[in-house]
Amino acid sequence: MTIENVTLDRALRKRVIDGVAENLTESYIDADSAKKMVDAMKMHADKGEYDSITDGDVFAARLTKDLREVSHDKHLGVSFSPFKVPPRKDPTPEEEARFHQQMDRMNCMFRKVEILPNNLGYIKFDGFMDASYCGPTVVAAMAFVAHTDALIFDLRENGGGQPAMVTMIASYLFDKPTHLIDIYNRKEDKTTQNWTLSYLPGQRLTKQPVYVLTAKRTFSGAEEFAFDLKNQKRATIVGETTGGGAHPVSGHTVADYFSVAVPFAKSLDPATKTNWEGTGVEPNVKVDAANALQTAEKLALEKIRAETKDEGKKN
Repeated sequence: MTIENVTLDRALRKRVIDGVAENLTESYIDADSAKKMVDAMKMHADKGEYDSITDGDVFAARLTKDLREVSHDKHLGVSFSPFKVPPRKDPTPEEEARFHQQMDRMNCMFRKVEILPNNLGYIKFDGFMDASYCGPTVVAAMAFVAHTDALIFDLRENGGGQPAMVTMIASYLFDKPTHLIDIYNRKEDKTTQNWTLSYLPGQRLTKQPVYVLTAKRTFSGAEEFAFDLKNQKRATIVGETTGGGAHPVSGHTVADYFSVAVPFAKSLDPATKTNWEGTGVEPNVKVDAANALQTAEKLALEKIRAETKDEGKKN
């Protein structure tokens, strides 16, 4: 791909606006909100507010701002690249190999797995990567902490990722089939149920109390992990309210240099039919993100001691 010095003209701006409008109308999760966004974008265009913008990055940022002012959807956005965006297609074997090499270098975003004092298992990972490739990393991490007395998952710098990986990791924490979440696709008018996996390599960790650390930047799939475990009463969420993005996204090319990320589905709790879009996941124990680990360690130790005391009374 050749980097180009792109200067926008009226025709290209119109193609971008029309392409964004078409994709929102066809695929955005909320049809009414999609119409309002399209109307707002065209209103700004009719007023000439975009006419002086010739820089691609500036135009993409302005469209994103205008769309989010209507939808308040942090997953939605227009992006610009200084080269013609090729049609989306399945990756070649060479591209797959490069991607896997990158995943290896990043250790599938797993940053730290250790046993803290008092036999507390600690896992920090900053993304939910491709489960089909990164599954062995998860298996190794969970095996390492399998014999701890409590588990702490650190998602304070986790921006999300693949739903299948969310399901895989969560599945280690349940001893029976559990309905975690539903995904509703508006275009297909179809709901997909996500249940815990019936088979997992290695040992499940179903006895230990679980703590999930969150921050304002915890987003998307990381929020689903916290949301699912909180609603199932399988974990105590410790930290800050998360970012508030509950809509799965697909990318669409709208002009030679522009693409739009369109939230096409929504995550829904099976019982309440609610999610965390725009509100975030509220922690059970609210503390500054910087203090979340220390707080979770204290809570875990208190719970372990209380359970040990109860066992002693029974005996």
